[in-house]
Amino acid sequence: MPALLYSLKLTGNADTLGISVHSEKASELIHAVSTVVQMQAHVCVLRTRFLSEHYANIAFHFDEREHAYVVTGATDGIGKAYAEELARRGFAIVLISRTQEKLDEVSKAIESKYNVETKTISADFGSVDIYPKIESGLAGLEIGVLVNNVGVSYSYPEFFLNIPDVDSFINNMININITSVCQMTRLILPRMVDRSKGVILNVASASGMYPVPLLTLYSSSKAFVDYFSRGLAAEYKSKGIIIQSVLPFYVTTKLSKIRRPTLDIPSPERYVKAQLCTVGLQTQSNGYFPHAVMGWVTTALLPAKLLNKYVMSMGLSQRARYLKKQKQG
Repeated sequence: MPALLYSLKLTGNADTLGISVHSEKASELIHAVSTVVQMQAHVCVLRTRFLSEHYANIAFHFDEREHAYVVTGATDGIGKAYAEELARRGFAIVLISRTQEKLDEVSKAIESKYNVETKTISADFGSVDIYPKIESGLAGLEIGVLVNNVGVSYSYPEFFLNIPDVDSFINNMININITSVCQMTRLILPRMVDRSKGVILNVASASGMYPVPLLTLYSSSKAFVDYFSRGLAAEYKSKGIIIQSVLPFYVTTKLSKIRRPTLDIPSPERYVKAQLCTVGLQTQSNGYFPHAVMGWVTTALLPAKLLNKYVMSMGLSQRARYLKKQKQG
């Protein structure tokens, strides 16, 4: 998902950040940050492997295969990776997404590869009248885990008042990124409370950890998901329910428009495997160790004013490139 300064890669020196350093002080700060991250990168693989080996049974403890596991936005990217990883562990999967044809394709592939049962529900989360249909489709199922993954972002960074068809854009962003999380939780949480057991993973974004000018609606919607998740986690902890806010930086998905994975930009599959190891350990998680380092850098180390300035600068550059390309046809 779009995140750190649109294209920030904390891998070495100020030049690789893709930003202009306008002062010696800023240059020294960024160099120090990059050095720290570079050192952390040397241990991130071992750290992730350690978590996988030693905490998998603790972190992802909900190991009851008679229960179904629900994933929204399940036909692409992170959502599809969650569905496949849970199926690999032997769980029945309920796939919810907009296009029935893609649902059938993913469902067939999962059943064939992992020999588990699947169920599909076609629903456009841009609409608000879909939840009775979803509730009916989930009737009679014991839900062990809900992954609220469905989401939408901008086509390109843009000033709020310049967003094409901004009224429709606002409604769509709220319905998909916010309403879906609230409504799916409303449908499934009562069943978990009755059993005193369950896991809800709400996939937000690192863009919700700090303001992102020119992606303001997206960033704000993901901040809502983060706060909603952490509030509910406190409310229902005593009921035995685990609710986690998941805050990824860039992952190689259609939404991020990045195709080649790197150490700090993992594939959806690699990200999900690492993220599941944090369930039960953290209420708020970047899910993947290099992303946790980036989260620390952006929220604890970089001054907010400096971060905001660079985010705005990168957004303007990306916006200019997009509009120039559109103009050229």
